[in-house]
Parts: sequence; structure tokens; C-alpha cells
Amino acid sequence: MKWTAEAEGAIKKIPFFVRKRVRSRVEKEAEGEGKPLITLAEVKATQARFLSRMETDIKGYQIETCFGASGCPNRAHAGDGLMQKLEALLAEENLLEFLKKEVKGPLKYHHEFRITLADCPNACSQPQIKDIGIIGACVPKITQNPCSQCEACANACREQAICLDAGLPVIQLERCLSCGKCIEVCPTGTLEAGTRGYRVLLGGKLGRHPRLARELPGIFSEEAVLSIVKNCLSFYRLHSKGGERFAEIFTDKVFEETAATCRLIEGIGDGCKKG
Repeated sequence: MKWTAEAEGAIKKIPFFVRKRVRSRVEKEAEGEGKPLITLAEVKATQARFLSRMETDIKGYQIETCFGASGCPNRAHAGDGLMQKLEALLAEENLLEFLKKEVKGPLKYHHEFRITLADCPNACSQPQIKDIGIIGACVPKITQNPCSQCEACANACREQAICLDAGLPVIQLERCLSCGKCIEVCPTGTLEAGTRGYRVLLGGKLGRHPRLARELPGIFSEEAVLSIVKNCLSFYRLHSKGGERFAEIFTDKVFEETAATCRLIEGIGDGCKKG
């Protein structure tokens, strides 16, 4: 559907965390009225209706993903199946009823529990500022195949985490973001995919007191991610009072305890170690 320049400008001024919903509703309402072109008037009318009926749109959680499944060339690890399982897990938790009991007054979007999944470290879906952020990861592994010393891997690494030493690539894992780009450009197969899975970040938020999410150490399997999310939701339901955000109750001490506990979750095994 076509948008005028004014309408596009107006939609960009809407806070990003509800922009997709408003844009989708504008197009749906315009289509229902048989309008082939969306103008500023349609945006303002839909926005007014959207804000006045906000509570009817609240479902207790928000789950987002980047556009990796649409053909993004940067995907380190595809999370299509995980996204569906996360949606099912969140729906099963019935967070809407929990929030209705805890929050005094009408529910707002900022009350919802937020999870996002990014397929690569570019993090288009902003996992650093969500309650739980999940990032696809592919850790490079050095094989026995001879290296041609072409330096394609080093040139491809934006973090300068890889270099050649004595004819072999050397990976500095403390710098590596597990994007897999070095693997893609290696012409000899000296580098191949090692551990594939997900990085997990916990406790991010925006607002008056913003906070970046902290990353759990390790690369996690799909099953391990689901276990971590379920444990976090249980902690949230137990400790959140009056609509407190996950980041507000997820203290440094709790983070350290979670980092230790995650290694004991059945199925993680070596998935907590890079490489």
C-alpha cells in the first residue's frame, strides 16, 4: 500500500516499540475503507483510536524478531523454529492475567514482558534493551585443512578478532561476536562452523532509568534458551509487584546466580562454552 511522504514522516515519529502495530493498523483500516493511498489524515485518525483503546491491545507480552527470515544475508543462526516455540511459551504463561492482578489502573505497553530474537550481532530487533534478548551465533572452528594465508577471514572480521600466525588463523574469542562472516569467506575450509546456537541477554529496558541487558556467558542451544526463558518468567511472576519491569528486579546478584544455574540446565552441556 502506498504512503504519502507526510504520512511516512508521521509514522516515524511514533515510538519504535509500538510503531509496527500502529503502521499495521493504519494499513488495515485504510484497506477496510477502500483507500488505496495513506495520507497524514489516516495516520492521525488511526493513532488517536489506537491510543484510546490501548488496553484492549495488551496481551501481556511482546515478542519481536528481525527480518532475517525475509532473506537477510547476515544470519549467523536461523531462529525461525525458536520464535514459534517462544510465542507458544509466552502464550501458555498467561501474563495478561498476571498483569491485571498486579497493576493498579489501566495496562500500558510498557507493562508487557518483552522478548526479542535477532539472527545476527547486528541486532536489528534491539535485544540489548529488552527483558530478554536472544542473538543467533555461529562460533568459528579451525580445521586441519591447510590455510592459504589469503587473509580473507581477517579482512571480513569487523571486530579484528582474527589474524594469521605461523600460517594459521588465530581467533580471539573475547572479541569474537560469533557472526560467522570469517567462515563464509574462507576459501580453503580452514575455518568452519563450530558451535551454533544463541547468545542470551537479560534485563534490558528503556524509560526514565534505562538499562542495557547483560549477556550470559556462553552459546546456548534452542532447548537451553527455552529453559532459561521459562526460568526467567517464573522469577518475574514471583518477584514483580505492581507492574515492575524485569530489569528492575533482576539485580546483579540474581544475574550471577542465573549465570551459574544455566550451566546446570539439562541439555546445555558444552553449549555454555565458546568453541
